[in-house]
Amino acid sequence: MPVEERPYEKCWIYGEKALSDAELFSIILRVGVSGESALELSRRILAFLGADGLSGLYHSSFEQLMQIRGVGKVKAIQLKCIAELSRRIVRAGIRQEDVRFQDPQMMAQYYMEELRHEEQEKVLLLMLDSAGRLMGDEVISTGTVNRSLLEPRDLFIRALRSRSVDIALVHNHPSGDPTPSREDIEITKCIREGGQLLGIRLRDHIIIGDQEAYSFFEHGLL
Repeated sequence: MPVEERPYEKCWIYGEKALSDAELFSIILRVGVSGESALELSRRILAFLGADGLSGLYHSSFEQLMQIRGVGKVKAIQLKCIAELSRRIVRAGIRQEDVRFQDPQMMAQYYMEELRHEEQEKVLLLMLDSAGRLMGDEVISTGTVNRSLLEPRDLFIRALRSRSVDIALVHNHPSGDPTPSREDIEITKCIREGGQLLGIRLRDHIIIGDQEAYSFFEHGLL
C-alpha cells in the first residue's frame, strides 16, 4: 500500500476527515490478525454490522462482536467503547452551553443519541424553569420493548422537589417509529391534567425514534 494511503499517514497528511469508517477503525484497533491487516479486519467488522453501519455498535453485544474472526475480548471492548465515546461526545458538545429548550426540535436533538439506540423503552422527566432552561432530568421508567411503566404520582413528587415550573417527557420507541400509541396519548393527557391542578405545565412529550421524533405539542395534543 502506498505510504499516503496507509491510515496513519493519510490522517497525518490529509486530516482525520479524509479517512473512511474502516480506516478510522483500523487506527483504533491498531493491529489485525494473522494474514490480515487492521484495515481488512475493520472492513469485515463493518460488513458484520450491515446496513446499520457504525450505529450497529450500539446494538451489538460483546458476545456478538466476538463472533467476528479476529475480534476477541480486547477488541470487542475497544469497539463498544468507540460507540459509548461517540455518544458522550455528542452530549458533551451540547452541554457546553446553557441548555434552554426553545422548541421541540431542540429537545429532540438533545436526547436523540442517548435514546434512539435503546432496546427498551425509557422515559425521562425533564424539569424546566419558566424560560425553558433544563434544571435536571431523571429516568422515571424503564419498560419492556413494547411498554413503559410510568407512575404519574412519582413523576409529580420529583417535579415538586425540584421546584420546576414546567416539565416535559421524553421517551423512545425501540421500533424506530415515533408515532404515539394509544397508551402514550392517554398517559400524556393524564399528566397534563394532573399538572394543571398542581400548577406545573407539561410543556411537551417527545417520542424518539430512529433519527426522527414526534412532538405532542407540535401535533396539537397539548
